[in-house]
Order: sequence, then structure tokens, then C-alpha cells
Amino acid sequence: QVRLVESGGGLVQPGGSLRLSCVASGVIFRLNAVGWYRQAPGKGREWVASIRSDGNTSYRDSVKGRFSISRDNAKNTVYLQMNSLTPEDAAFYYCNVYINSIDYWGQGTQVTVSS
Repeated sequence: QVRLVESGGGLVQPGGSLRLSCVASGVIFRLNAVGWYRQAPGKGREWVASIRSDGNTSYRDSVKGRFSISRDNAKNTVYLQMNSLTPEDAAFYYCNVYINSIDYWGQGTQVTVSS
């Protein structure tokens, strides 16, 4: 059974930083592409960043240069380092893995950016 658990969200001032974590059980992250998505109130879920099994990463344009996705194989954990946060980054953040035609999601972690 695949289970994803996100953590690390919270309240941060504009310009601040947070590091989100996604810990997995039932799936080996290093063998799969893992993505971070976010959903703000009243908006659809949008892709933020991904890391492939070969370690290649990709980002949506609005977070390039500010966010960094990484993976710790020993801990089976994927991270999203978020710097220079703006109010537009406020949302619930979810990690995702797609295996055998099934999308798996965690419960999400909330990021609030406010002064």
C-alpha cells in the first residue's frame, strides 16, 4: 500500500523560506518520478516541480530559481525547498507519485505567506 505523508508547511513572511518533506511507504521514490503540486483556495491544483528517477528535475516557470526539489534515497523522502516566498505561493502542497496508472497523493501541508 502506497502512503505519502507531507510535512513542513506553516506560516512564513514574504521573502521567507520553508522546506517541505514527503515521506513514502509502499513505494521506492528513487525508482519513480515524484511531483509536488499545490492548490490555493478557489483554484485548481497545479504542478510545481518534479524529480525523475534519474534525478533530473523540472519546475513551473513561476518558481524557477526559488524552489528546489531533491530526494534522499536513504530516507525515501522528497523535499521541496522554497525560498523567496510570496503570497502567490500560499496553498496546500501535495506530493504525488504515479504508479501503474494510479495517482497517489498525500494529505497535503499548508503554506501560508503573510506579514
